[in-house]
Amino acid sequence: MRPLLILRPEPGASATVAKAEALGLTVRRHPLFAPEALAWSLPQGPFDALLLTSANAVRLAGRLPDLPVHAVGEATASAAREAGLTVMTTGDGGVEALLGRLPPGLALLHLTGEERILPPAPSQRITSVTIYRMVELPLPEPEVLEGAVALVHSPAAGRRLAEVGPLRERVRVAAISSAAALACGSGWACCEAAEEPSDRALLSLAAKLCKEQGR
Repeated sequence: MRPLLILRPEPGASATVAKAEALGLTVRRHPLFAPEALAWSLPQGPFDALLLTSANAVRLAGRLPDLPVHAVGEATASAAREAGLTVMTTGDGGVEALLGRLPPGLALLHLTGEERILPPAPSQRITSVTIYRMVELPLPEPEVLEGAVALVHSPAAGRRLAEVGPLRERVRVAAISSAAALACGSGWACCEAAEEPSDRALLSLAAKLCKEQGR
């Protein structure tokens, strides 16, 4: 069975490692980015709730406004609870699916990184504030890539992985979305997108690719 190469930064990496190991997969870990906090100020409201699409936004924001939280996934929701916030909604299928569950017209304060993904015309009033950026880390060495299934959680990770030169033909890629898969470029043994943008769907795809025989 092929090893699974997890490329996402903390704290998401540890959560994904635990889920992958519970599926019986052999895990290699090599983050492509590390989060770095940025100075920010609270925009003028009022706001009905916080929209959180990353646990890093919670960890790096500093003092958070006392607002209920709509979180994109369980890892983000857990970080919000640990910070003393009340989580009203926890999604499991990406930010578009989460917003689809919320009433239209809500005024949402979105604390986020420099790279963000929101639907083009949400029915809520969303004010996005950049809390952090991702700093590039070195690419994995050939011996880490060799024969692995690379797990790509974002288009940014895909673009970074696309900088890999040799060994592409011996690496399979499991991407969380079609946009993330497209960002990886061509030349891989295979590059497939998960059925929905969730860790559950992505790991299901990765497990299949790890267990499949062939190149």
